Amino acid sequence: MLTPYDWVYGITVLTAVVLSVIAGFLALSLFDSARRTHLSAWKPLIVALVLFAVEELLGALKVFGVWKSVWLTHVIPSFILLFLIVALVQQIAVAKGYYE
Repeated sequence: MLTPYDWVYGITVLTAVVLSVIAGFLALSLFDSARRTHLSAWKPLIVALVLFAVEELLGALKVFGVWKSVWLTHVIPSFILLFLIVALVQQIAVAKGYYE
C-alpha cells in the first residue's frame, strides 16, 4: 500500500517531467530564432534546457525504479553547467560588441 507521501512524491515527479518536456519542446522551437547576433547565446542555453528535460526524465525513471544509472545523473548536470557557462560568456561577448 502506498503512503500519502509516496503519492505526493510521485505526482510531483511526474509534474516536473511533464513541465520539463514541454520546456524542452519550446526550447527546440526557439532554436531557429537564435540565428540573430544578439540572440546567439540562446543556442547553448537551449541545449542546456533540453539536457535539463532529459535529466528530469531520467530522475523520474530512477524514482519509479524503472531505470537506475548513478553516473548518468551526475554527468548530465555537468554538461548543463558547461552549456550555461558558455551561454554566459557568449552573452558577455555580444554585450561588449565583439560580434559586430
